[in-house]
Amino acid sequence: MPRVTRRTALKAAAGLVAPFAWRYHTLAAPPSGAVRHASFGASGMAWADVGSLAASPHLKLVAVAEVDKTKLGELKKRFPDCRVYDDFRVLLEKEKELDSVNVSTPDHMHAPIAMTAMNRGLHVYGQKPLTQTIHEARRLTEVAAAKKLVTQMGIQVHSAAVHKQVVKLIQSGIIGKVTEVHSWSGKSWGDTAPRPDKTDPVPAGFDWDRWLGVAADRPFIKDYYHPGEWRKRLDFGTGTFGDMACHILDPVYGALGVTTPTSIRSELPGPNADNWSLDVQVKYVFPGTKYAAEGVALTWYNGTARPPKAIQEKVEAVGDKLAFQGSIYVGEKGVMYSPAYDTPTLFPKDQFVAIMYPEVRGDDHYVQFVEAVRGNGTTSAPFSYSGPLTELVLLGCLATRFPKANLSWDAKALKVTNLPEANRFVRKAYRKGWEVEGL
Repeated sequence: MPRVTRRTALKAAAGLVAPFAWRYHTLAAPPSGAVRHASFGASGMAWADVGSLAASPHLKLVAVAEVDKTKLGELKKRFPDCRVYDDFRVLLEKEKELDSVNVSTPDHMHAPIAMTAMNRGLHVYGQKPLTQTIHEARRLTEVAAAKKLVTQMGIQVHSAAVHKQVVKLIQSGIIGKVTEVHSWSGKSWGDTAPRPDKTDPVPAGFDWDRWLGVAADRPFIKDYYHPGEWRKRLDFGTGTFGDMACHILDPVYGALGVTTPTSIRSELPGPNADNWSLDVQVKYVFPGTKYAAEGVALTWYNGTARPPKAIQEKVEAVGDKLAFQGSIYVGEKGVMYSPAYDTPTLFPKDQFVAIMYPEVRGDDHYVQFVEAVRGNGTTSAPFSYSGPLTELVLLGCLATRFPKANLSWDAKALKVTNLPEANRFVRKAYRKGWEVEGL
């Protein structure tokens, strides 16, 4: 099964300095002594993750939990000996010989499943965003550290040459200390309409109650939650911000070394009662770092929102010429334009004609995880890194609920200090019967 996504296919021919981290893989039979692995999810992103992890000849998929029996066709063909469960809790109770798992479900189940697996001492590959709430991200980070588990978040570009090149360029000081960053995605995972007042029959083979998991009970609505549409819904996804900022803000976060923002402000209308908003503009302000000036500002945009024309003009990419997703770093000595998953460009061009870009080499994000579980090397996006990154992204999601308000954040206490009503979104209560130890 080739491992490729629409995004990577579009960028496969990009002229990168070193081989791109994502490659085509074929499945190979694992030898004896393989990493014994379980997947939570069997289709969509989960199926892509399974195929990519199984690119390692040292991984053996022994079990899968999937609530939709209609999604098991390919799994049964390629892994006929894999045991299938419809409840992740039963899988973790019965499969006593596991080493690792991947959590590739809708966002609201990331933390409950990952924490349950970690409580058993299992190593975890978790899809982005790592969790749906800031509190969950903090707890997964803490438990992974306490138990010394191998962890990796599914921000595959983090291990790619293009990501490493952006970080090296910024940290080399080639554009000076960064004063502002503008990052965006053209995706629109949101909905301005209210939830339909209707109930539809649950499809045969689909366990609606287990799909809901920790979320509050509600009627099933055809094509409204499953498959895919859950990203738009407040109770299940994190909108475009949570979905894409974990990728696009990753090099910004890593290159600048920023931590806790001094303020966060959302400028556009927020979500309605049920759904994330289509268009987002959120500005973070941070203390200075070795690579960023004091008061460095990071502004995120998605949907139709984009950086100001004056910023676009700095990189000669105004309007339709601007990449669908990417970042613009404004430094004291120049500007870097970094389309997502593509080679960055420095401006003004005549100032950087003779510059040699650093040579870097990409790694396989998935095989890296398998090898780390085997005791060979470390992962590049462990929860010690990706947990705080997720907190930062989710703090922006939270800010969209309070447009035009300057939020002050106490990272140690996990608390908005100047708007008490915002703190009810820092963590959430799980449905009775679905509580998880540690969360």
